[in-house]
Amino acid sequence: MSRETSIKATETFGELVNGGRFDAFPEVVASDCHDHDPAPGQRMGPEGYQAFFTQLHSAFPDMKVEVKKLVADGDDVAFAYTLTGTHQGDFNGHKPTGKAIKVRGMQIGRFVDGKMVERWGSSDELGIMKQIGAIDG
Repeated sequence: MSRETSIKATETFGELVNGGRFDAFPEVVASDCHDHDPAPGQRMGPEGYQAFFTQLHSAFPDMKVEVKKLVADGDDVAFAYTLTGTHQGDFNGHKPTGKAIKVRGMQIGRFVDGKMVERWGSSDELGIMKQIGAIDG
């Protein structure tokens, strides 16, 4: 698979996230995709990402992911991003505050035949909790 195909799959994943089209994740996520850093309780594969992003979108309905830096090498694509949104729904047991968030994260995906088969990543959930006032900081 080419570097360009891996980048295109990554871009499509981002478009699906930003467009709230979580049901389309099977287009770019393999059914046996292994997430090395899943959210608590997150299942593997596209269904796991669908459940995760549905929950995140419920808490931050205006959420957007903006890629700040992307590098690719063959089947691997890494990117740094900024996640923004407004806390308008329950997030990890914390009621809506109306507060805006802006946090950074990084992700590395490995792709086969245009679908993500492995993912490593980290988002600043502590930063989200601080910004919504759920913890002091």
